[in-house]
Amino acid sequence: MRPYARAMSPVAALTLLAALVLAATAVGLVQRARAGRVRTAAGTVTATDLGATAPLGTRATLVQFSTPTCAQCPGTARLLAGLAAQHAGVVHLEVDLTRHPDVADRFDVLQTPTTLLVDAGRSVRARIGGAPRRDALEHELRTVLGGPRAR
Repeated sequence: MRPYARAMSPVAALTLLAALVLAATAVGLVQRARAGRVRTAAGTVTATDLGATAPLGTRATLVQFSTPTCAQCPGTARLLAGLAAQHAGVVHLEVDLTRHPDVADRFDVLQTPTTLLVDAGRSVRARIGGAPRRDALEHELRTVLGGPRAR
């Protein structure tokens, strides 16, 4: 015969449920606050590292890591392509991680979209996990370009 487990009291069950809801809410709020923020990054990049056939920009490159199932990737692609079009020598490269899974490992990409801002010397200057915030990305791009030089 098996011993019976004690049932949890309704008060203990509600307390546990409330704690789980609060913990999940806190994690979600922290993740939401961190998404889209520009963080400094290090390393160098070549077109070969990205699996790209197109060359990197002469002044800067906006590298977008995406997947076909990413809901925020099309909007991010429009934003990055628009920013690249506003500045001479700036290129937007989109890397499909389903076609180049080794690139995800090489650059530690854990979410899509992830964006890298690469300067003319091929150094990674910024990294953005999630959909980038336009104003923060524009500021960082102007810093890399050395001022507001639009076409």
